[in-house]
Amino acid sequence: MSAILSKRICDLRKEKNISQAQLAECCGVLQSCISKWERGATEPSADSIVKLTQIFEVSAGYLLGIKDY
Repeated sequence: MSAILSKRICDLRKEKNISQAQLAECCGVLQSCISKWERGATEPSADSIVKLTQIFEVSAGYLLGIKDY
């Protein structure tokens, strides 16, 4: 998994001041999934990436490390 994606999920979650459990609830996944995403052990599904972009109000390009903004 992309180290950029893992870092951005973690950084954006912390910027929003929400816990892994809260983010998991918003994404409809288990808290352990968020932990795995942030550690780079697994990747979010396409549906989860869409939800993350909506929660964090960023583009998929930014989240995936394609764009720097």
